[in-house]
Amino acid sequence: MNAAILTIGDELLNGQTIDTNAAWMGQELNLIGVSITSKLSVGDDEQAIRDGLDYSFKQASLVIVTGGLGPTKDDITKQCLAQYFDDELTFHQGSYDRIEAYFSRTNRQPTEAHRQQCYMPSKAELIENQRGTAPGMWFAEDGKFLLSMPGVPSEMKGLMKNGGLSKIDAVNTQQNIYHYIIQTAGMGETYIAEQIEEIVASFPEFLSIAYLPGLASVKLRLTAIGSDAVLIKNETEALGAKVVSILGDAVYALGNSTLEEVIGQIAKEKDLTLGTAESCTGGNISRLLTSIPGSSAYYKGSIVAYANEVKKEELNVSEETLKNHGAVSEETVTEMVNGLIERLKVDVAVAVSGIAGPSGGTPEKPVGTIWLAIGSKDRLVTKKLQLVKNRDLNIKYTSVIALNELRRFLNGI
Repeated sequence: MNAAILTIGDELLNGQTIDTNAAWMGQELNLIGVSITSKLSVGDDEQAIRDGLDYSFKQASLVIVTGGLGPTKDDITKQCLAQYFDDELTFHQGSYDRIEAYFSRTNRQPTEAHRQQCYMPSKAELIENQRGTAPGMWFAEDGKFLLSMPGVPSEMKGLMKNGGLSKIDAVNTQQNIYHYIIQTAGMGETYIAEQIEEIVASFPEFLSIAYLPGLASVKLRLTAIGSDAVLIKNETEALGAKVVSILGDAVYALGNSTLEEVIGQIAKEKDLTLGTAESCTGGNISRLLTSIPGSSAYYKGSIVAYANEVKKEELNVSEETLKNHGAVSEETVTEMVNGLIERLKVDVAVAVSGIAGPSGGTPEKPVGTIWLAIGSKDRLVTKKLQLVKNRDLNIKYTSVIALNELRRFLNGI
C-alpha cells in the first residue's frame, strides 16, 4: 500500500519548527508494508490545505495528515477536512467530557475554544488522544483513506501506536515488505559496492539494496517486497548473509544497533573496562559511549586533556615527547593511552589528539591531522587520520573512527 504524508503549519515553512514526524511515520509504516510516495508541507491556509489533499490523493490511496487540530483560530485542518469530504461538524460530547476530566486533574476549567474543538466531522471515526486534547480522525470513503492527527510529536506517536497503525494495517491488503539491515564502518560506499557487485547482480527482482552513507560508516538496507512473506524473508536473509561474509570485519551489526551499543556488548561479554583520553574531540567519544544505558558497567571515565599541561600532569605525557614530536603525534597518543590505563586502572584505553581546525595547522601537520591510539597493558595500535578542514566534521569523524577501531581492538583485530 502507498501513502502520502501532508504536514500542516506555517511554523514548518518558516523554519520555526523542524518536521521530525514524517521520518518517524515513514519508518513505522514501512514496517507494516506501507510505502511513502510523497511528503508535502503546507501552511495554515484553506486553499493550500485543499490543494495539498488533492495532490496527496493523486499520489496514494492513503493520506496521513498532521497539524492544525488545536483549539486556536489558526487550527483549521478539521474544517478543511469536513469540506473536503462533503461533511459537517457536529458536537462530540465524549470528547468534551474527556477534556473536562483532563483539566479537572489540575483544577482548571476548559475554555470556549476547547468546547469548539469538540466539533468533529460526522463521517470521521475518532481515535482517542491519550496525550492531549485533540483526537485523531480516520476517514474512509470510496477507496480513499485519511488519518488526521495533531502535529505535536508525542501526541502523533501515541495516536499512531494506539489505533492509527492498526487502522492502516487493516486496510493494507497489498504486498509484504521485509528489511535486512547491515551496519558497516571503516569501508567506503564505493568500495563496498565493488566488493558485493557480483552478489547484488544475482538478487531476484523482488529484492533491492540501498547504500546509506553516514559519518565514517555505511548502512546497507536490503528491501524485499512480495506476497509470500516467508519466501521473501528467507531469501533476503540468505543473500544478506552472503553480503556479510564478503564484507567481513567491516560489518559491526545487523539491524539498527550503534557502534556504542556493540562496544558495550563486547566489553561486558569479555569483562573489560574502558576509558578515554581526549584532546581534539573534547569528550565527544566519552559522550557517545555513555549515551548507552548501563555503560557504567564497563566505562570508567575520561580525561579531556586539551592543554599540554593536562597531558603532562594527568596522563604522564613527557615534556620531551611534546617538545620533540608535538601534541599531535603517535608518540603523544601512545603515552596518553599508557597514562590513562595507569591513572584510571582500565583494561583498554582510547586516546586522540589532533588539529580539528579551522586554524592551527602547519605544512607538516595540516588541519585535519589526527592521531589515535587504542591499547591495553599488552597491546597497542595507532592510526593517523587526514581529515577535512571543517572542525565539527573532524570531531565527529574522529569519534566514529575511534569507536570502530576500539570495536576491532576488543575483537582482537
